[in-house]
Amino acid sequence: MGIKIIAKNKRASYDYFLEEKFEAGMVLTGTEVKSLRNGKVSINESHITIDNNMEIWANNIIIAHYEFGNIHNVPENRKRKLLLNSAEIKKIAHTMATKKLTLVPTMIYFKGSRVKLEIALGKGKKKFDKRADEAKKDVNRKLKRGLFED
Repeated sequence: MGIKIIAKNKRASYDYFLEEKFEAGMVLTGTEVKSLRNGKVSINESHITIDNNMEIWANNIIIAHYEFGNIHNVPENRKRKLLLNSAEIKKIAHTMATKKLTLVPTMIYFKGSRVKLEIALGKGKKKFDKRADEAKKDVNRKLKRGLFED
C-alpha cells in the first residue's frame, strides 16, 4: 500500500507545536475523489470540530469541482465527516479539553485507494516562539552549508 501525498498544510507546523498525530478517513463523493486525484485541494484555511464527542468534522477543506462532474458536483467547502474509532475520538476530545489544544489538518493523501487526512493536536505558537524557530532553522541551514561564521 503506497502513500501518495495530495496536499500538505505547511502553515500548521509554523503556527502550532504539533504533539500527537492521527490518521482519519474521509466521507467523500465520487467527483470529490476524482478531483483529489487531479490534486485540486486546499487545506490551508481548514479546521476540525468535534460534535457531542461522537463525530469529527473537517470544515472549509476546499476540493475544487470536478471538470466533468456536472450535476454530481457538491459545494467546494462543505463540511466533511472524518472516520475515526470512537475511542480515538474520546481520547482526542479529552486531550483537547484538558490541555487546551487545537485539532489541525496537516496532510491529505491516498493510502492505497483510500483518501486519508492526517490531523494533529497542536498548541498555538506565540510570535517569539516563531522567531526562535526561524533562528534555529537559519543556524542549521548555515551549518549544513558550512557558511556559519562567528
